[in-house]
Amino acid sequence: MQALPVLPNLCCGPDTPALAPADREELAARFKALADPARVAIVNRLAAADEVCVCDLNAALDLAQPTVSHHLRVLREAGLVESSRRGTWAFYRLVPEAIAQLRETLGGVGSTEPLRSAGAGSAGARAGRG
Repeated sequence: MQALPVLPNLCCGPDTPALAPADREELAARFKALADPARVAIVNRLAAADEVCVCDLNAALDLAQPTVSHHLRVLREAGLVESSRRGTWAFYRLVPEAIAQLRETLGGVGSTEPLRSAGAGSAGARAGRG
C-alpha cells in the first residue's frame, strides 16, 4: 500500500487569530460595498490615479450622474473613498488604509496596481469567447 503525501495547510489554521467583532463588521461593510460591478469599476478607476473628478467617472462609466453619486456615497459610507470639493466639482480618491486592510484580509501584500481585465490571458479569450 502506497502512502499519500500530506498537503500543507493552505488556509487559516487554528493559530490564526480571530478578528474582533468590530473589525468583522467593518470588513463586511467594505466588502458589501464592493458587491456591485459599478462600484468595483469605480474603485478600479480610482486605483489608477491619485484622484478623479466625478465628472470623469460619469463619462467613463456611461452611468447617469445620480447613479454615480449613489455608488460613490455607498463607497464613502464604507470608508473606501473620500472626497474634496473644488468649485462645483467633487474629486474622489481611495482611502489607502481601507484598501490595504482589504488586501491584508485576503492574504495579499502584493501590488498596488489596479486590476486588469482577464483579456487575452483568460480561457474564454483563448477559446474565442473573450
